[in-house]
This record gives sequence, structure tokens and C-alpha cells, in this order.
Amino acid sequence: MTAAPRARSWGTAQLWWRVAIVAVCLLGLSSGNHRLVYFTVQSNVIVFAYYAGALYWMVRRGIPDAPAPRLRGAVTTWILTTALVSHVLLNEGASPLPGLMDADPAQALANQSLFLLHYVVPGMVLVDWLLFGPRRAVRWRDGLLWLIYPAAYAVVTLSRAIAFPTIADRFPYPFLNIDVLGLGGAVLGMAQVVAVIAVIAAGVIGLDRLSAVIGDGLRGVVARG
Repeated sequence: MTAAPRARSWGTAQLWWRVAIVAVCLLGLSSGNHRLVYFTVQSNVIVFAYYAGALYWMVRRGIPDAPAPRLRGAVTTWILTTALVSHVLLNEGASPLPGLMDADPAQALANQSLFLLHYVVPGMVLVDWLLFGPRRAVRWRDGLLWLIYPAAYAVVTLSRAIAFPTIADRFPYPFLNIDVLGLGGAVLGMAQVVAVIAVIAAGVIGLDRLSAVIGDGLRGVVARG
């Protein structure tokens, strides 16, 4: 690869938007006290790793498209799951904005860090998915594969809670709390969340299809003009 194509890749909106995703994700992960047991942290680590690798790929190949579009779809699904679970189940739909200016500086910093991980990073990844290609590279059945990681996370978390009853952060999320819900209730809660993730995955694929149709239409208008 010559220097010229590499230089051209630095002038694309795709590259700089993904640089911003990596920077915001790193800021959110490094500015709070986060434990890897939480799906929030894991999904943001995955976002950081994927987009950091994508930037390397884009610069090395001198192209605007990110690699492994099916993996990109999975990453988008998982980080949107983080946003939805946080806002609906944990915050019960309450606005996170007041907490950003908490009177306690340490608490304000913690809230700001979570705001980046729960809202800003998912929003930026969604924008990336909507605006940038490649298009039509994911299939509807790929959504089923994207459920494997969240389901495995829940199974491992429940197994950990049963095997180590005194461990810290035994139940990272209330719908996995077998002490309150019982094992059957926790499994049911897990199944409900996985079903919601399936809907998110279908939405991600549907948005890819819709963006492709809109892009084709815009290109047709430009060509006729």
C-alpha cells in the first residue's frame, strides 16, 4: 500500500468518526471504577477493540469501510442492548442528565463516566451504523448468532453466582438475582432480555436495509440530476 491511499483514508468522515468513538469509549472506561463483570463494561471494551482494529485496517488498506461487517452488526447490537437495559431497566426511564452535575465531585465523575458508556458510545455507534457502509453485508439469520454472546454472559453470570455465593457484584443486574427471583425467575428474566436483544438485532439489520434503500434512492436522484 502506497502512502497516497493511506493519506486519503485520513480525510474520510468515517475514519474521524471512528476515532471519536474510540476516544469517547476510552474516556468512559478509564474515568470510572468499572468491573468487567458488568455487560456495560464488556460491551464497551468490545466496541473499543473493534473500532481500534477497524481504524488500523482502514489506514493500512486506505479504504473508508470498516472490516467484518457482520461483527460490526453484532457490536452495534450489543452496545445498543447496553443503552436500552440501562435506561429502561436500571434507570426506569429517568433522565441521567441531573446526575452529571451532582454536588459530590466523585459521584458526578462516576455518573459522567456511566453516561458516556450507557448513552454517548451507543449513540455514536448507532450513527456509524446508519451513515456508513458497507451495506447489505449482513443477513437476517446473522441476528441469531449475535444472541450467543449475551446468552453466554447470562449463563456464566448465573453460574458464577451459584458457585461463589460471597463474591463481590454477585448479581450485576436485578433480573439475574436468584436470591430474590429464584433460579426459575432469573432464567425467565434472562430469556426475556435475550428476546429483547433479538428484536434489537432485527432492528439493526432492518436499519441497514433501510439505509441501503435510501442511499440507492439518493444516488439515483443525483444521477438523474
